[in-house]
Amino acid sequence: MLLGYQATLCEKATLSGIAVHSGEQVSITLLPAPPDTGVKFRRIYEDGSVAEFSAVAAQVGATDLCTMLGDPAGAHVATIEHIMAAFWATGLDNVIVEIDGNEVPVMDGSSQVFIEAIDAAGISRHAVKRRYVRVKKTVRVEIGGSWAEFRPHPGTRFEVVIDFDSPLIGRQEFKADIDGDVFRTELANARTFGFMKDVERLWASGHALGSSLDNSVVISDEHTVINPEGLRHSDEFVRHKTLDAVGDLALAGAQFIGCYASYRGGHRLNATALKALLIDRSAYDIVETPERRERVFSGDFVAVAAAQGPMHAPWIL
Repeated sequence: MLLGYQATLCEKATLSGIAVHSGEQVSITLLPAPPDTGVKFRRIYEDGSVAEFSAVAAQVGATDLCTMLGDPAGAHVATIEHIMAAFWATGLDNVIVEIDGNEVPVMDGSSQVFIEAIDAAGISRHAVKRRYVRVKKTVRVEIGGSWAEFRPHPGTRFEVVIDFDSPLIGRQEFKADIDGDVFRTELANARTFGFMKDVERLWASGHALGSSLDNSVVISDEHTVINPEGLRHSDEFVRHKTLDAVGDLALAGAQFIGCYASYRGGHRLNATALKALLIDRSAYDIVETPERRERVFSGDFVAVAAAQGPMHAPWIL
């Protein structure tokens, strides 16, 4: 169901945990925000200085193993995809995320803990209508043997296919119309995963320093799951890839109405497809959906919003 009005938190929520790549302890505080704020990350440094990033496609600085906002060599906030997926699933449009490190804590490797924190804080509706990016025509991108495309669809649908050279995973697909309820039931607790054979290479490059059996599904060289509890779903791998796609596409700055399909995708492919959609102004329009009725914004509105900047039109590149 498409929500008619924007939403924020009733009160703040605080979480802390290990950053999966840096291995550092990080704390975040989610704060209520006014209408049309969007999602903003505030990196707070020990000296009191602050670097702020809008969670929009235009501010994506890197997509290696995670999605990062800002400058990889400077101020940035990384691994935002799981919490962005939680914002999408709970319908949060406006929230400030204060963080004392360069990376969102991984928690259990899924979106579940973030959703629980948001539910505990409560959600409040603004008296301001919500906007959606509605896909009008197919937009497709290809990177090597991978591809992704947006195409028109009356709801919000994800069709994600993965194909790994591992008998444990192989080819898996998750295809469904997704709303908040479906996300919570089918995707929210699907964890990130990795292979033991890649560990030394990742450590050498400064990645996965905080990865453990508490926050990742680990696959042995013999293609078995090392985690004592096993998998949460028989196809947890493709469910997590779909969770990642939900979080990455939340960087449109507004939820989309359409179908997103991908084959052998990841953060880079998701980001490339989203930017290709938003660059092509003939491929989408901006609509409001109050009480099941859509109002389409004119080209003049988009032009004015673009001039005002991402705070007023966060989907604009």
